[in-house]
Amino acid sequence: MEKHEPAGDNLAKIHDRIDRAAARSGRSPDEITLIAVSKTFDSDAIVPVIEAGQTRFGENRIQEAKAKWPALCKRYPGIELHLIGPLQSNKVKEAVALFNAIHTIDRPKIARAVAAEMAAQGRALKLFIQVNIGNEPQKAGIAPEATEAFLTQCRTEFGLEIAGLMCIPPIDEPPEPYFRKLGELASKVELRELSMGMSADFESAIECGATYIRVGSAIFGNRNYSQ
Repeated sequence: MEKHEPAGDNLAKIHDRIDRAAARSGRSPDEITLIAVSKTFDSDAIVPVIEAGQTRFGENRIQEAKAKWPALCKRYPGIELHLIGPLQSNKVKEAVALFNAIHTIDRPKIARAVAAEMAAQGRALKLFIQVNIGNEPQKAGIAPEATEAFLTQCRTEFGLEIAGLMCIPPIDEPPEPYFRKLGELASKVELRELSMGMSADFESAIECGATYIRVGSAIFGNRNYSQ
């Protein structure tokens, strides 16, 4: 039982930090959705977080998610899964079947495939366009200046309803200018949801308007990437 306590304590601390960040920016905590990023953690690590009240979880890899989440979702109804990692076209069918939201729509090929698969499966997922907010060559995402045209293509050509924008700021720079830039871009294209902010910077993201934050290590602890 002792190993369950830290996860619950960590989750409570995150919610307290969310409340305080929201208060500083004149927002309600109800406007902010916490996604617990469970990538690399097994069911034994995830269960205490579920039992502490968390229902929304994020995964980066579809194969990893397939290995652990169907059984957990059966055991704990009401779980909502968010794909926050890159999506390849040959994994779209599996992604649409497993996840409730995809934060990484980043090119026409993926948008088209997701639209076709949602129609085939009769599922409606919450979708975000991933924006390469720092124009970093090594990162996925649509260029900020191409976002408006891509959004229009998603809506008119593929019939997709896009909920919002997602970004990962450059790791070696202050994130706030990039969070603000994504917020300005979302306002320009009239999208309400902003998926931004992780363990190290989610409070800044909230103060810049985030509606979804993706927090992993601050809840689960350090990851072991050697597994």
